[in-house]
Amino acid sequence: MDTPGQSKTLRVACLQLCPSGDLAENAKSALALAREAVRAGAQFLLLPEYAAVLHGSGRVMRETARPEDAHPLLADMRALARESGVWILIGSLTIPVEDGRIANRSVLISGEGELVARYDKIHMFDATLPSGRTIRESSLYQSGNEAVVAGTPWGRLGLSICYDVRFPYLYRAMADAGAVFMAVPSAFTASTGPLHWEALLRARAIENGCFVFAPATCGKHPGEHATHGHSLIVDPMGQVLVDGGTEPGICYADIDPGETARVRGMLPSLAHTRSFDLLVQSN
Repeated sequence: MDTPGQSKTLRVACLQLCPSGDLAENAKSALALAREAVRAGAQFLLLPEYAAVLHGSGRVMRETARPEDAHPLLADMRALARESGVWILIGSLTIPVEDGRIANRSVLISGEGELVARYDKIHMFDATLPSGRTIRESSLYQSGNEAVVAGTPWGRLGLSICYDVRFPYLYRAMADAGAVFMAVPSAFTASTGPLHWEALLRARAIENGCFVFAPATCGKHPGEHATHGHSLIVDPMGQVLVDGGTEPGICYADIDPGETARVRGMLPSLAHTRSFDLLVQSN
């Protein structure tokens, strides 16, 4: 089922959303867009980070977090998968955890509506933006400690979320574990997006000879927060196949998963990895 590089044509759809602080309304909008993608023949749908709620207030994010078994967006997407046979990655949901914080969790849903993989974001975005605004995800979110590679009918998928993209060793580990696709659902900030978003995603594709699927949030969100948009699908040579622009919508790409094996055969950098000693010279 999950043989790396097996050849089957796959229509991928990245849903670009502009979520607010209204959980019910956001779930309704995401479901409508997902149904549109199904009608257009998509077999694998990917939603962005914070697909259900995005608000600049940590209090709102905490109050709108829901357990998996009571989450309306998760219930809607599982039902859609069962009725249509599509696979769906919800880029992230905010899920309460034991210590009073919340997990920023990707959920992969099979074509039967089953939860086949979960991934909690490992790297917390504790940073100061060029505008001077400070974000401290670690004060609200509990970081994960497990990388996840999941089987799909088209090959293995490495899971990550947004800020993870700045840590290339995560993607190399997943490629070494057989991932032929990498998912990078994101709510990339509007201030850093123009500088880093495309460059980082293309680098991860090139370094690992794999497809990168990066659904994103876009526009302005409550609490004086803005995200970059530009959902991307990148091929194993680093070519951008589609760019979602800056407005809510869907971007599609018809891909051949076997391209990963062909590129890795031509440019076998994964096989050429070597251990080495590091010598630091003092002046």
